[in-house]
This record gives sequence, C-alpha cells and structure tokens, in this order.
Amino acid sequence: MTPTYKIIANPVAGRGAGNLHIPQIEQTLKKNGLDFQLTRTEYPMHARDLAIQAVRDGFKVVVASGGDGTCNEVLNGLMEAHTMGIGEACMAVLCVGRGNDFAFGMGIPTHLEDGMITLMAGNRRRIDVGCVKGGLFPQGRYFGNGVGIGFDATVGFVSAKMTHLSGFASYIVAALKTITLYYNAPLVKIEYDGQELIQPSLMVSIMNGRRMGGGFLMAPHSLPDDGALDMCVAHQMSRLTILRTIPSFFKGSQADRPNIWTGRARQISVTALNGSLPAHADGETLCTEGRQLVMETSSYQMELICNAK
Repeated sequence: MTPTYKIIANPVAGRGAGNLHIPQIEQTLKKNGLDFQLTRTEYPMHARDLAIQAVRDGFKVVVASGGDGTCNEVLNGLMEAHTMGIGEACMAVLCVGRGNDFAFGMGIPTHLEDGMITLMAGNRRRIDVGCVKGGLFPQGRYFGNGVGIGFDATVGFVSAKMTHLSGFASYIVAALKTITLYYNAPLVKIEYDGQELIQPSLMVSIMNGRRMGGGFLMAPHSLPDDGALDMCVAHQMSRLTILRTIPSFFKGSQADRPNIWTGRARQISVTALNGSLPAHADGETLCTEGRQLVMETSSYQMELICNAK
C-alpha cells in the first residue's frame, strides 16, 4: 500500500542544511505516526520528476523539504501531473532553505519544527499558481511566489554566488553590490489586463506571494487565492535614491514613494524596448538577457497544507 506522504528532500538546500535535517525530519514524523517515504534529490529538476512520479504512484501529499528552488520544482511537478491528467496531490513544505519566501507568503512556518507541526495538523487551502513564458522557458514554467525582473533578479544572481553569507544578509549585501552593476534601467512596455505602461523600469516584480530575498516585502498585501498577480515597478532612479528606497521594502511601505508603482492583474506582459531583462521565477533563473516575459495565473488552484485558512 502506498504511503500517504512523499517527502522530497533536497540535501544541498540551505548550503547543506537540507541533508543535516533529514534525520530529524524522519525521527519526528515516525514518532508521530506519519506514513511517509523520503527520497533525496540528486540533480536539478529532480524534485519535479519525483513529484510527477509521486502523483502517478498514488501519494496524497507531496512535501518539498528544501528552499524556494525545491518548492518551485515540486510545484511544477504537481502542476504538470495535473495538466497531463495523471492526477492530483496536495503540496506541503518543510523549510530548510535560505529565503523560504514561498512558505512565508503562504502561511507556512519557516522554522522546521513548527513546519512539521503544521504538516501533521494537515490544514489545507487552495492557492493560485502563476505561469511565466519566455527566456529559457518559452513553453512556460510555473511559480508559486513570484517573478523578479531587472534589479531584483540581479540581486538574486549576485547573492547565489556568495559563500560567506546566507539568508537575508546575503541579499542585503548583494543589493548594495547590484547598485553598481545594474543601474541603467531598460525601457520596458508593461501590458496588463488591457492596459499599458511604457517607462524605464529598474525593477518589475510580479508576485503571487508577499516577499522575496528573505525580507523584501514586494507585495505586502498580496493574497495567494484572489486570482490575480500583484505588480511592483521601480522607475529609473539615482543610486542615492535606490539606497534611500531599499529600506521601505523591509516594511512593505514602498508604494508610498513617488518612484514606485503598484498594481494587480491576471495577465502581464513585460517587453524590453531597449536593453534586456534578467529574470527569475521563485529564485530560479529564467533568463539573463531576455526580451519578453508573459505571466498569468493558472485556472487551476493547487491544494496546499498551511496554517492560513
């Protein structure tokens, strides 16, 4: 008989924290009588493949044990299994990564012990899932938290190369470095639900969740089940103004600043009229020099185990 829970554990998440926490996860879940099977990921997108196979094998709950990248791969596997007609499974998360932004926005504890309590409690809700097409994924890639274009994406790329810092601290240092690397905003055309905005844009964040980079509240009022994506767009600004603006993202008060524009839409297209678009989805690289990205919410809402109702 197939166990109820499939744990997909990324051993390199959190710079090795994922592997260190596996014995604790197994011991706690066994002690509490959960019927589960745990498999370690071995290569990029392996979590996606394992999630598809888990649905095919009849697991009812598929758990991403890792960071935002692991969550994204599992989410893609579950969405693809649904699209292919294989079946459905509920998603859950055990946080052992650096940012854990998807979990934060979805009402999942970012501390492992609390996350296991939430998993065992089993409260569920349906959430929206976004899909982005363009860059390395012309066929589309699903995302649960958000897509970052421009400054935000470059910060993520710089942070990923750091070996001496982790978590929110690495993103802060990366943001300061990025001010010197990514300063001249490309001229972009943003089309959203029949409307259009053309301007030099330093950053375009498209959010289903609330936070990126472990502490930057890109969309503090975002709701993951309202059928829409939240937009946060930063105009071209001086380096000094960038420095003055960054702290507002810690509090989620950036919408009050004159150089920030926010909105909400179901379908969004971002096109570089000059320059190019570095971009990521849930922290995973979409492109380093893209030309156009199209994002929209899926008609299918995925089931998720979380604290929020």
